Amino acid sequence: MGIRLVATVTATSLLALTTAGVASADTTGTDREVVQQALDQIAQGGGALGVQARVTNGRQHFTARAGKAELGSDKPVPLDGRFRVGSITKTFVSTVLLQLAGEGRVDLDAPVVRYLPGLVDGRITVRQVLQHTSGLYNYTEALPLSPDEFEKIRYKHWSPQELLAIATAKPLDFEPGTKWNYSNTNYVVAGLLVEELTGKPYEKAVEQRIIKPLRLGDTEVPGDRPTIKGPHAHGYWTANGKPSDITRINPSVAWAAGEMISTTRDLDTFIVALSSGKLLKPAQQQEIAKTTEVSPNYGLGLAVQTAPCGTKVWGHGGGIPGYSTELLSTPDTKKRLELSATSTPTPGDPGDALGKILNEVFC
Repeated sequence: MGIRLVATVTATSLLALTTAGVASADTTGTDREVVQQALDQIAQGGGALGVQARVTNGRQHFTARAGKAELGSDKPVPLDGRFRVGSITKTFVSTVLLQLAGEGRVDLDAPVVRYLPGLVDGRITVRQVLQHTSGLYNYTEALPLSPDEFEKIRYKHWSPQELLAIATAKPLDFEPGTKWNYSNTNYVVAGLLVEELTGKPYEKAVEQRIIKPLRLGDTEVPGDRPTIKGPHAHGYWTANGKPSDITRINPSVAWAAGEMISTTRDLDTFIVALSSGKLLKPAQQQEIAKTTEVSPNYGLGLAVQTAPCGTKVWGHGGGIPGYSTELLSTPDTKKRLELSATSTPTPGDPGDALGKILNEVFC
């Protein structure tokens, strides 16, 4: 449950936690007590200061929480609390680009430079950007992200051009299309593509095409605003030898790769709409979940994995200072999990708690 800036936590990495002691897939409901005990284990073991989860299994639905909303307080994590979703932003951005593909405004297999001349290596296609097979260097690897160093730049405004320049100053990690490597740079490029194709800021495209139609009232793209509006739990880390509340940051450092804010309810509405085909035309619906030999566990902005018990699960995860989030669903949407954890200045070991939740919900 480590917190990393726009982390690569996805269904792929999380489902790996459930490989031991997994039950066979069945049609029984989720045991709420098992989920609650695992959440308590995460909080008590130091995996998070606070954690909230929303679980759906058929007609069964419940929310649960553990830990505290703030350091030095007994206030519980708000069940309707907002949080930074990190890289789940990528799924929203990919959905917009796939909508544009369905409208004939972008060809997924065309080079990015057809739409943005000179932006990146001319061999890199739109599909490779969305699937992390472009070879572009991950710009966050070059940022000062240790707590002591990040504290100095936590309120700095970053333009997408600055973020991209960090990456393009480095050689490609590999020839485009030959390997898979998670790179936040890909979704800076994706955000710029959305802006070029729509003629508006990428956040406006996300709002008009997804947030407003689905009435996601607690979901937003904050831009330079460092605060989280409404009820929310706080995240912490240790910087310069003492606890620091890292809830307030300028999220432009993540931009289209991971700046959004949401709730478990809104994320649930989003994944149901996406999985049910309400956001994409049939051809693009197939594209978003299409994996390849090079990218066996990742489609286009969507992690795709089969749990050890045989259940297929897709979604995305995210991490940004203070917050780790998971959004997971079966393709038929019958089983779903949205979870947000806030970091603690004294991280411990939650053990197999997360694996227990995933096993109980999906297996």
